[in-house]
Amino acid sequence: MMDEEKNLKQEAEDLAEEELEKETEEILADEEESSAEGAEESAAAKGADAAAEENTAEAGKEEGCEGGSSEEESVRKPDKKDLQIQELNDRYVRLFAEFDNFRKRTETEKSGMFNEGEKTVLLKVLPLIDNFERALQNVPEEEKDSPFADGIEKIYRSFMDLLKTLGVTPIEAVGNEFDANLHNAVMHVEDEEAGENIVVEEFQKGYMFRDKVLRYSMVKVAN
Repeated sequence: MMDEEKNLKQEAEDLAEEELEKETEEILADEEESSAEGAEESAAAKGADAAAEENTAEAGKEEGCEGGSSEEESVRKPDKKDLQIQELNDRYVRLFAEFDNFRKRTETEKSGMFNEGEKTVLLKVLPLIDNFERALQNVPEEEKDSPFADGIEKIYRSFMDLLKTLGVTPIEAVGNEFDANLHNAVMHVEDEEAGENIVVEEFQKGYMFRDKVLRYSMVKVAN
């Protein structure tokens, strides 16, 4: 009985060792397969990365080529929007210049019309001034100090002060050299004492309106 038990025990141990060896071999085989698969996957991943890098580089080159060609095209052919903006800007500049010229021309015309209107009114007032001057010249000596003569004198002075504020000033004539730009010679006289081309008498007083002649002086000139 003892021998049989020993034999059975030995057989059991042998079987256990065989099974252990088989399991160890299977485990090692599985590890080798997984290592090989991992290496293949790693190699495939590296290959994919390399291909991706190549594709990226090629795409960059293509984009660079396309960018260069597009820049050349933009230099050669401006964009339609830029052309439209430039056209609208040129049109705006022209319209602004035309409007500015129109405004200046209108202001000049208005100023000229206003000046002409002033001259028209003043020319109608000057005969009244002439009448006052004649009235003062024809006042008798005995009535020059009368209230009537004094009133006419004051009204005349008020008119002259008003004309001065409006820019109207009398033209000096008598005793000055004849000036065709200021005087209108209606009579000539031989007068050695007066000198040649000197105004000796004034028939109608002339007036300046600012820097222009409003009415020429009617004068007698010595030859």
